[in-house]
Amino acid sequence: MSFFFTYSADDVEYILTPAGYIALAVILAAILLSTAAFGRKKDVQNGTKRLVFCAAAIALATITSYIKFAALPFGGSITLFSMFFVSLIGFLYGPSAGITTGIAYGILQLIMQPYIYHPLQVLLDYPLAFGMLGLSGFLARKKYGLITGYALGVFGRYICHVLSGYIFFANYAPESMNPLVYTLGYNASYIVPELAATCALLLTPAVIKGLGSIKAMANS
Repeated sequence: MSFFFTYSADDVEYILTPAGYIALAVILAAILLSTAAFGRKKDVQNGTKRLVFCAAAIALATITSYIKFAALPFGGSITLFSMFFVSLIGFLYGPSAGITTGIAYGILQLIMQPYIYHPLQVLLDYPLAFGMLGLSGFLARKKYGLITGYALGVFGRYICHVLSGYIFFANYAPESMNPLVYTLGYNASYIVPELAATCALLLTPAVIKGLGSIKAMANS
């Protein structure tokens, strides 16, 4: 396994080797290409359109993830609606495409900002956490499905980070505080404000109309 990663100088975390970066890039490309196969089986043109939308969502999420209103010392930040762009794919194309796009985005985040403490921690904090944003697809056809689906996806991501924090980073909790309470509060401190701000934006008539047009275009 040292072919793909090795210990950091302080032996606290792992760092990716060049082979590790290449392997993740190949996995990312394979997952992203697979999104063209999800949804109703129509023609190649629709599969290509779905791939373009998924790639655009990942690109927008990546760009906006660097626009931070606040960043926490041990990871996590309030960004410019970055979670929404991934969640939007679930709303447009259903949970399979949404979850797959989220996993691809999580792997991209791992490539760009890796923190590797344990294999299970990596799964929880990257592909699983961001893959949960695609759960929005399960509520896409419900009333207020865009907002409730987005909230469901964000909650899924929150649970993954809480589990990771409680299992692997409990030692960061203050001595007088229960580690579970600490990780619940820590992760809520950056996820809840972005969730609230995004939901407020999604309730504006102009955004509702615009996203309706995007959905019609995506599925035409």
